[in-house]
Amino acid sequence: ENVLYMLPQVAEAAVVGVPDPKWGEVGCAVVVLKEGESLDLPAVTEHCAQHLARYKHPQKLVIRDELPRNATGKVLKFKIRESLASG
Repeated sequence: ENVLYMLPQVAEAAVVGVPDPKWGEVGCAVVVLKEGESLDLPAVTEHCAQHLARYKHPQKLVIRDELPRNATGKVLKFKIRESLASG
């Protein structure tokens, strides 16, 4: 997640595991972009290649308007996983 925050387009980020038929589970980057910005998976992969081992690169990218949080502001990753599983 810290590596994703290094991207100038990213306002908020979370990484969760999502089911994958080949690997069992892969990383999915869920990001909120800064106003007027855009981002795609190849750009994320290229950025991550400079900072992370290949097996740590997110294999999927989801852009959201906001991340679910609890009353204290902590990101609720289980809610993200639930929403990704339900489509």
